Amino acid sequence: MTRILIAEDEERISAFVAKGLVSAGYQTLIVDDGADALETALAGDVDLVLLDVGLPTMDGFEVLRSLRGQGSSLPVIMLTARTSTRDTVDGLDAGANDYVAKPFKFDELLARVRSRLREPVTLGSITVSHGEVSLDVLSRRATVGGREIDLSAREFALAEEFVRHAGQVLSREQLLSRVWGLDFDPGSNVVDVYVRYLRAKFGVARIVTVRGAGYRWE
Repeated sequence: MTRILIAEDEERISAFVAKGLVSAGYQTLIVDDGADALETALAGDVDLVLLDVGLPTMDGFEVLRSLRGQGSSLPVIMLTARTSTRDTVDGLDAGANDYVAKPFKFDELLARVRSRLREPVTLGSITVSHGEVSLDVLSRRATVGGREIDLSAREFALAEEFVRHAGQVLSREQLLSRVWGLDFDPGSNVVDVYVRYLRAKFGVARIVTVRGAGYRWE
């Protein structure tokens, strides 16, 4: 049976989430400390982590960065009362698969859990290329004309989506869904922020803004 780690220091919230997940057929494990969350996640006995940002000892961002830094691809959904774009970017860029703001409806959280658990894990070595740009999906290395470019995990994911669909116009809605796994939020500018990051690293001319439609990788 699928086992979900709930890393949340508010007992009321963790109990509410655990009750709903058990009713949906999942096993749950609750911890209320960041260090315990990291240790449990790395032990390999859980299939997904619901990770609160405001944990004691280590906050959720620290837990996530350490988890990814040690090579774990365990799906992580961050839970937080922080709703600014900067915090969302920080969480996703640290390697989160999704980001849910409190307060949330359990049905929405459950849908995101199911979606993340369905995502396949890439096992083989895959290189995606277009022109001088080459992306090694397994090692997360990006090169332009043989010169390596340093990309964060989310920058790499966005670049991969663009390169795989070079020459096509991709809307903000498509990019937000495919790269961040999020429903479209008209108030979010996270896609535009990351496009600026990629332009700074690959060159402004590589990503064209198509007014009223989205972006195109040239």
